Amino acid sequence: MYEQFYQLREKPFSVAPDPDYLYLAERHRSALTMLEYVITEASGFALITGEVGCGKTTVVQHFLNRVGRKLNVACINNTHPGLGALLPWIVEALGLEAGQVSPSELYRRFARHARCEYENGQRIVLVIDEAQNLGVGGLEELRVLSNLNTGKDMLLQTILIGQPELRDSLRLQSLRQFAQRISIDYHIEALRRDETHGYIRHRVSVAGGSSDLFGAEAMDLIHDRTGGVPRLVNIVCDTALVYGFSDQRPAIDCNLIEQVVHDRAASGLLPLRPIVTPARSSVALG
Repeated sequence: MYEQFYQLREKPFSVAPDPDYLYLAERHRSALTMLEYVITEASGFALITGEVGCGKTTVVQHFLNRVGRKLNVACINNTHPGLGALLPWIVEALGLEAGQVSPSELYRRFARHARCEYENGQRIVLVIDEAQNLGVGGLEELRVLSNLNTGKDMLLQTILIGQPELRDSLRLQSLRQFAQRISIDYHIEALRRDETHGYIRHRVSVAGGSSDLFGAEAMDLIHDRTGGVPRLVNIVCDTALVYGFSDQRPAIDCNLIEQVVHDRAASGLLPLRPIVTPARSSVALG
């Protein structure tokens, strides 16, 4: 809609995870280093957490896309409290035929496949997104599956991606054995102010636009209202471009951002910080 007007090849602020648009802020670089370590050492679980919209999934996808080792990656993205046993979903994610077999036979098929992959120089990496939905039962099943090894090397490595409440679950006494198997544990915070500026410029640049499309004060305001949460930044920026196109504005300024925040916050659907007007000081007359 607005792409041609702003000379963009595509929309730069889609909310869908896209590794091509990953902006490597300090916390994202650290998360990538941690993931590199756990895959290199083939040790234990990797835990990546963060608030909704902080870029957890994008970081992990970027890592898996660039890793040069022989990995057989199985992704489970549709976790929910009613998911049931995990093993059938893992088998399906690996492209194996589950069929109508008993749980014990399904496990034997999975174990046989994992050993075969290992002997052929492949390593199975299981990625579970929104892992906070697994509950205690699902996490315990993962722990049992992680016992599959050659005596020296693990045949299954798992990357858990989740919201902060996943950590609350892992602190439970009943999951202490699981928690002790987590090799890396990293929490991705929101962007700092300077990183929000860099993030916006980066995404506009990747889409082929001008780096000064958003003014500095407008980006400050975006950071203040979104708290530096990338998904909220995307929503505000995308809406601002729609508004800007509608008004035929060549650049995005503070006034436009204020309008966007006011309109989007009015519905109560987005956790945007309100625009606060400084209170006037009163002077007593006497």
